[in-house]
Amino acid sequence: MTANADGAAEGGGTGLPASIEAAWGLRDRPAKGPRPGLTLERIVGAAVGVAAAEGLGAVSMGRVAKELGVSTMSLYRYVAAKDELYILMLEEAIGAPPPPPDPPLGWREALTRWAWGQREAFHRNLWSLRLPISGPPSTPHMVAWWERGMVALDGTGLDDRTRIAVILLVSGFVRNEAMLMADLDAAVGASGASAQEVMAGYGRTLRRLADPARYPSVARLLAEGGLEGEEEPDVDFTFGLDCLLDGVEALIRRQAAGG
Repeated sequence: MTANADGAAEGGGTGLPASIEAAWGLRDRPAKGPRPGLTLERIVGAAVGVAAAEGLGAVSMGRVAKELGVSTMSLYRYVAAKDELYILMLEEAIGAPPPPPDPPLGWREALTRWAWGQREAFHRNLWSLRLPISGPPSTPHMVAWWERGMVALDGTGLDDRTRIAVILLVSGFVRNEAMLMADLDAAVGASGASAQEVMAGYGRTLRRLADPARYPSVARLLAEGGLEGEEEPDVDFTFGLDCLLDGVEALIRRQAAGG
């Protein structure tokens, strides 16, 4: 494989941008650059640092260049567009999935560990939940997560298309729950009160607004203190994931029975 004067790969044949090919090790990094030591890894690392400190909205090619002490145009030798940078930032932040357990687990425990691993990765990098999804996994770590989820369903009898559907279902739940928790935490933090104080205030407001004759279920929840008190950490995630996997288990049984 050769590179032209702009550092773009020729003859790669993957259809991927040059920077994504570089993440796969399919092309050489530019041998010369406007500043010695400037690399794709340094660019991505600086972008991740800005996002972690100030949020994804602070990330721009100009800001990353400033962090690195180089001109904005010098970055385009490595990354052609901000969308590519986003993909590489997610690759760097989420990282590789944990290695499979030895001995292998049953499908349900394996998929549970996979889901919790994704959730922990998102919670370490809440800014990554704001990244736009521009397509299916295209970088090594992201494809490795996909592979690990598929392998978790070995022995279930589900075909590959069904396994993909299950993985999308579970990963969608993980992402949505992590984003909801991030939004709620941000709202609580901005209020300056504790989570319990915020919920108590919400309950008082709702009691004034929700007429029991019109909203009997909500009124009953409030009367029973359903929005008060401290809840066990992660209880909602555990409950939701268990419900999803109960559905997957029912699907596996139905297909095994020839349904």
